[in-house]
Amino acid sequence: MRHGELLSAMVRVERIGSLDLPALQPFATMRMQREHLDQGLFVAESEKITRRLLASPVEVVSLLVEEKWQDEFAALAGARPESITLFVAPKLMLEQLAGYPMYQGVLALGRIPNPVPLADALAAATAPRLFVAVDGLSSAENLGIVVRNAAALGAHALLVGETSAHPYIRRAVRNSMGAIFKLPVIEPASLADVLLELRRHHVRTIAAHPHVEGRLPSHADFRGDCCLVFGSEGAGLSPKVLAACDEAVAIPMQSGVDSLNVASASAALLYEVRRQRGDA
Repeated sequence: MRHGELLSAMVRVERIGSLDLPALQPFATMRMQREHLDQGLFVAESEKITRRLLASPVEVVSLLVEEKWQDEFAALAGARPESITLFVAPKLMLEQLAGYPMYQGVLALGRIPNPVPLADALAAATAPRLFVAVDGLSSAENLGIVVRNAAALGAHALLVGETSAHPYIRRAVRNSMGAIFKLPVIEPASLADVLLELRRHHVRTIAAHPHVEGRLPSHADFRGDCCLVFGSEGAGLSPKVLAACDEAVAIPMQSGVDSLNVASASAALLYEVRRQRGDA
């Protein structure tokens, strides 16, 4: 295949001869997370996550692959509705561009989907609705695992508070294993305000908060429409967000252990929701 050959109406293959191409800069600046968010872009790493991106409705801008993956990913990209550039290079050149060892030699550049309005998420969710909200969760790695747990255990949407990391940060996408591509994201200007709005729609908001007296998860009622609200491991939920919730639950801990990691806590509570709803 020649340099710059048009493989199909939607896929153009470019064999990299120079790392200075402007279209490659997002791959060379993957640690500049704020810049990517400002541009509405994200990077997906690994063969599996890139495959999941290509199978999702999320817009794909370009692919960057080692030579051995060219034909396979060209075929996958060719099944997409948008025009995609497939950059191909030797593994050593890819690692030079990315700045770290690439064991699989596959990267993708996608466009962050627009946030979903709350009204649309409510209308699309089947009863009983299940939402997950995060407040003050600054760790992209933990956020990615919460996203993966939420998608795996039946959540209909993710509400990202104004003090939380963005779920399309590269490390969050990586730790979600691409589950973020399946989960609608709501980005309210005020998480507390949108929790109060959920209450007006008869969606119970239940805080997972280890620093207050709360019910055991098994004693709370998750059978109806509800939203589980998770905070940071250290501070938990902000006072304003906690006050906006209908009730709080706390996973019982052995003496001397402060709390579970938020990723573990989300898995435990989301499983309890499924158990009460007869899905587990």
